[in-house]
Amino acid sequence: MITAASIRNFLIALVCGTALLILPGWPATARPVPQRKTSTRQKRKPRLPSLIGTQIRVIDEAGVKRLLERGTPPQERPLLVNFWATWCVPCREEFPDLVKIDADYRDKGLEFVTISLDDLTEMKTGVTRFLRSQRAKMPVFLLDVPDQGTIIELIDETWHGDMPATFLYDQTGKVVYKYRGPIKPEELRAEIDKLIAPKQ
Repeated sequence: MITAASIRNFLIALVCGTALLILPGWPATARPVPQRKTSTRQKRKPRLPSLIGTQIRVIDEAGVKRLLERGTPPQERPLLVNFWATWCVPCREEFPDLVKIDADYRDKGLEFVTISLDDLTEMKTGVTRFLRSQRAKMPVFLLDVPDQGTIIELIDETWHGDMPATFLYDQTGKVVYKYRGPIKPEELRAEIDKLIAPKQ
């Protein structure tokens, strides 16, 4: 005999059994909760200004001699040479003035090179970083000699190797201006003007 109680029990059992069949498979058929995508792209580091037109090259004693001689005089352009190093505080302080002089006179007839006395191991690290920070475009040489005294004698017998040191050569290869210590920009510019003015 089917009673109301038996029907109720049957319905309860049916509901519970259906739930047991559905619940184990529910996570597979349910929609996944949307999650934020984790960005795998790294933030770009700020780029340093490139060394446009600047190439650091190693130079030895013979190279310095060739640089100063520059072939048979007279030359078309006067030559400005600056000796410096990244570990030399006065050198670093004067460098912005040298960069400006190079920018102002490069197209007016001045040949300008700098010679660094940094260690060769700093060629691709400290020296490069410093030149980039200064936006330097002039040719840069890194001196590689067993005895720097030979270069000092070659440049100027009265020079004792103190830096910075700046030498201006006229078209015949003669030193017409030299300065030890941070340059006086207006003074150096006046000397350069004397050499390039006749051609303008």
